[in-house]
Amino acid sequence: MASLPPIDLPSNATGAGAFDAPAGVEGNPLFEYLLRLGDDSLVLGQRLSEWCGHAPSVEVDLSLANMALDLIGQATLFLDYAGEVEGKGRDGDSLAFHRDVLDFRCCWLVEQPNGDFARTMARQCLFSTWQHLLFGRLAGSADERIAAIAAKAVKEVAYHRELASEWVIRLGDGTEESRRRMADGLDWTWRFVAELFEMDPLAGFMAEKGIGTDLAAFRADYDAAVRAVIEQATLPPPPDQRPILGGRRGHHSEHLGHLLATMQFLPRTYPDARW
Repeated sequence: MASLPPIDLPSNATGAGAFDAPAGVEGNPLFEYLLRLGDDSLVLGQRLSEWCGHAPSVEVDLSLANMALDLIGQATLFLDYAGEVEGKGRDGDSLAFHRDVLDFRCCWLVEQPNGDFARTMARQCLFSTWQHLLFGRLAGSADERIAAIAAKAVKEVAYHRELASEWVIRLGDGTEESRRRMADGLDWTWRFVAELFEMDPLAGFMAEKGIGTDLAAFRADYDAAVRAVIEQATLPPPPDQRPILGGRRGHHSEHLGHLLATMQFLPRTYPDARW
C-alpha cells in the first residue's frame, strides 16, 4: 500500500496480551478485532478503485478514487497496528498482500462486485452509514490507538455517507431506468446488512472491555437513517431476506478470492520488490 502522511497516535492503552481470548475466539482478540476493522476498509477501497477511469463522469471518478484512498488509509492504520499486536514482524502491507482468502475478516457486503453504478452507490450508502455510526462510537474506545484512528476516520466516512446517500436519492427519484437500477441495487445488497450487526463472541468481548462497541445498540439509529434516505428516494424498502453471515470468521463469497488475485498479484509475484 502507498505510504501515507503520519499522524500522531497515542500509545496503546491495552497492550497486546493484556487479556486472554474468550470462549469461541481463537488467537489474540485485539488482533482479530483489528483485522475486522482493517479488512472492511481495505476490501471496499479496492472495490472502489475498480471504478477509476470507468465512472459516469470525471467528477464522480475523482470522488470514488478519493473515497478509495480514504478507506485504504484507514486499512493501513488498523492493519499496521494489528501487525504490532501480533508481534510476528508483519506490517500492514504484509497483512494486506500475503494473507490467503480464509484469513480475511471483512464482511460480505464490501466484497460484493460493483455491478452498475447504482449498485455501487447502494452498497456504499448501506456500509458508510454503518461505518460512520461505528467510528463515532469507537472514537471513545478504551484503546487509545483505536480511538485516535476512528476519530480521524469518522470525518472521512461522514463524506462517504453523504455522497452515497445523495446518489441513492438522485437515482431513486430520477428516471424510470435509474429508479429500477437503484431498487435492484438495494435489493441485491440488503441481505448483507444483518452481518454488520452480528454480535459474536469476539464482538461481545471487545464491547465488554470497552475497546469495541455494542453493535446492536445503534441498529435502530442505522435503520432510521437508511429508511429516511430510501423514503427521500421515493423507493419502497427492500423486502427482508435471509441474512448471509460468516465473513468475520473467514467464510467468504467467491468474489473475494477473485478480488485478492488481482490485488495481491504484484507483491506475491515479486515479494522482494520495493517502490
